[in-house]
Amino acid sequence: MRVRAGRMRRGVAGAALLGAVLTGCSGGSGEEPVSRASASAEASGAGSAAARRGGSIGAAGSACELPVTFDTAASWKPKAVDTEPAGGDDELARELADALLHQGPVTAACEIDAKPAGNIGFLRVWTGEPGDADARTVLKEFVAAEKGAEQAKYRTFETADGVTGAEVTYRYTSEALDETKEERALAVTTRRGPVVLHLGGLDTEEHRAMLPAYELAKRTLRVG
Repeated sequence: MRVRAGRMRRGVAGAALLGAVLTGCSGGSGEEPVSRASASAEASGAGSAAARRGGSIGAAGSACELPVTFDTAASWKPKAVDTEPAGGDDELARELADALLHQGPVTAACEIDAKPAGNIGFLRVWTGEPGDADARTVLKEFVAAEKGAEQAKYRTFETADGVTGAEVTYRYTSEALDETKEERALAVTTRRGPVVLHLGGLDTEEHRAMLPAYELAKRTLRVG
């Protein structure tokens, strides 16, 4: 993996802090309507290989029960998020947990770890309460709630099965790590509330390496 040692240590530390809270228990807003074909090509990135299917999550009895179902890439490990991590009387710990577990109108529900597949990052699923907001509105609120997010480009997407939603690519700058990297997310609405799928990564290189897994999830997305 072509990452400088110091950069790796800082990135892993930040990822570990976020992962520990989630498992232990995002400037501009450009409009960019894109057709289904061109959106898929842009999102997957030139030369990206298709991800091999590993399983499916979202249905009752799966690792994460969600308002949607989709396929996960081989070796990626899903785990439901405990939205009420033990914080005891430590007010700072509770505030940190709350900040990491909630973003805009949605709450962390599931994280799918890429580490067993050889990458550093997660595909995370966030869910919200039923309401009148459309997918683009939910996604904009999600990005707006991420401090350090900028250069957001929004588009619509539609899967072969007719699922429609909104998608965004943006750049995120971490003040703590002094790093800027690519991130992306998509949102759909369901009768049980909105769902956001977010792909981050240690850095832009890791993010792009994980895009096939994200594309697999989007391509196989079904609303329950």
